[in-house]
Amino acid sequence: ELKMAKDKQKPATITLDDKKYVIDEMKDDAKAIMAHIQDLNRKIQTTRFNLEQLQFGQAAFIQSLKAALENEVKDEKKE
Repeated sequence: ELKMAKDKQKPATITLDDKKYVIDEMKDDAKAIMAHIQDLNRKIQTTRFNLEQLQFGQAAFIQSLKAALENEVKDEKKE
């Protein structure tokens, strides 16, 4: 797991497998990889949020379908 320290008094670090690394001391390729990881983490969070919205919408449509079918049954009994 990758964890970033956010203490403004100390140099920015990440912890990976219980080992701390100072970001400013990393080579450019490591910084680029870290940027990809951060971007992927944001995308994963966004995807989870979107999935929650989709699941909520699906549940709402299922409830709407149930209500519509119940109304059809009630209308048929009136006839």
